[in-house]
Amino acid sequence: MSLAPNRIHQGDCVELLAKLDPGTVHLAFADPPFNIGYEYDVYDDRKECDHYLDWTRSWIAGVYRALRPDGTFWLAIGDEYAAELKLIAQDTGFRSRSWVIWYYTFGVNCTRKFNRSHAHLFHFVKNPKKFTFNFKDPAIRVPSARQLVYADSRANPRGRLPDDTWILRPHDVPDGFSQAQDSWYFPRVAGTFKERAGFHGCQMPEQLLGRIVRASSNEEDLVLDPFAGSGTTLTVAKKLGRKWIGFELSKEYARQASVRISRAMIGCQLEGPANPLLSAPQTRNGKQRGVGHRSGSGSGLPPSEVSAASIRPRAGAGTKLLGRDGRPYSDSETPIVLAFLASRDGFSSDQLLADPELNAAFVAACLREGASGLPRDWNRTLLRLRKVSRLPKVEARRRRSLTDEQIDPFSFASEIAWKRVEEKRNLVSLDEIFCEPEAAKEFDHIAERYAPGYSAFDYRWAALWIRKRAKKFRLVDLDLSDRADWSLPRLQRWPRLDLNSLVDRPGVYVARSESDDPYVYVGATFNLKNRLELTRDLEGAIGVSVVEVPGVTYRKSHGLHERQSAYIRRLHPRLNSSCWHDREEISSSGI
Repeated sequence: MSLAPNRIHQGDCVELLAKLDPGTVHLAFADPPFNIGYEYDVYDDRKECDHYLDWTRSWIAGVYRALRPDGTFWLAIGDEYAAELKLIAQDTGFRSRSWVIWYYTFGVNCTRKFNRSHAHLFHFVKNPKKFTFNFKDPAIRVPSARQLVYADSRANPRGRLPDDTWILRPHDVPDGFSQAQDSWYFPRVAGTFKERAGFHGCQMPEQLLGRIVRASSNEEDLVLDPFAGSGTTLTVAKKLGRKWIGFELSKEYARQASVRISRAMIGCQLEGPANPLLSAPQTRNGKQRGVGHRSGSGSGLPPSEVSAASIRPRAGAGTKLLGRDGRPYSDSETPIVLAFLASRDGFSSDQLLADPELNAAFVAACLREGASGLPRDWNRTLLRLRKVSRLPKVEARRRRSLTDEQIDPFSFASEIAWKRVEEKRNLVSLDEIFCEPEAAKEFDHIAERYAPGYSAFDYRWAALWIRKRAKKFRLVDLDLSDRADWSLPRLQRWPRLDLNSLVDRPGVYVARSESDDPYVYVGATFNLKNRLELTRDLEGAIGVSVVEVPGVTYRKSHGLHERQSAYIRRLHPRLNSSCWHDREEISSSGI
């Protein structure tokens, strides 16, 4: 590539696009000047119509040339030239996939026409039969109405893809808004928002760009923004592990955007809430019709059926909601406790945190209760209250669980996903992963990549299962150093490994590579053949050392996991969780 990646190049985008090697960019996002007279520090946004359209043809042609044959182009534009730019892109050779309407609050207040509160996002590809669209990525999916409204068992547990438009002001009609409809509503980055860069008047939300970058590119792909501006596209690309390159006409904008990007770290959270209701204040305050406060006394409900309605304090009575220890909850804790009682559906708090569908209902209930903060804050508060035994005493009438036999085929995928997310996001426990919705979705996505075909709850429950066993077996003093069989069996390279000889045989295996850090993963399974078929491409492993453990059954598996634990503690393989070692990890589950 003639222009270095991972930097902003200052200059005219048409000239710089011509210097890019053709067919090198995976994803281009452009938010060009709208030609409506906006005040930039260098660029003149009042061009003659023909001049503006000719210039547009030049830079769109440059983008087309720079993109790979399977590349994707997203274009943001206002009403004035949306139709013209869509036709120009199509005349250049792009094929349209979606015409998305981005609805935002804090729009432009007009006096002689309807207020401006939307922009157009065009999704183009070069080849309609071959392009990147990560439709399985849980970070771009939303819960469906079947999940959140109808509790339909036929609902896809992964949710659905977002709509391509949004026509309601959800912060004004909270009872008419649900996450199932959370498609392209993102608040515009107003001047008072923490996310605001400050030096550039036109700034898009990181969460909106996050959806586009996640959907249309993969890690290590190259993302281009020919109008870098405040640097949001490139900041998001960096945080999500992509390579990036930007062009900017203004020296000052290029300098400040570069500073902003340099402060972003790979794996960092995107700015702004993923749920739009969290950043849009309600227009009106006060009670909603039909939503009253009732005292807990005389509810007539048995202790096991305590609900949010039955323990809510009377409005204006000065009564505080009390915890199990008799002490009142704080103002920040009360809505979270009420949300838990309203959404738990008979399950325990541990199940609520591990089950993505229950947790989505809990987050929606927190929104209705007016909880302050973000979903990760609500999950952490719920976890903290559970640990100190301050949640209301309610019976867990329902329970979802998995047997050892059910977990065995995919437990390794959960452990690798756990390790990957901890390292990428600099988290220290499984609790932190499950409390942070984006981290939890990333965990699900990685686990599915290694062992497809299971639900998000399956993967999460398997991780909790691993943690419980690791804690148990790391306390067992199994000193294999004094045993004759401590040394690893010979390495069997993949092409020579006879998997058919390992059908239904339990054992421990050590995946090994030829790197300076040779131990990749130590696994234990009741069926070595099935497991090794799934892990033969694991992180450059060239083969495995297999230790069969006869006499092990699903009901009596101690010898299997004891041996796995001992090998992990001795070898320190890079993809096993640190929970197998002496470092005590915070426990969130009672499984």
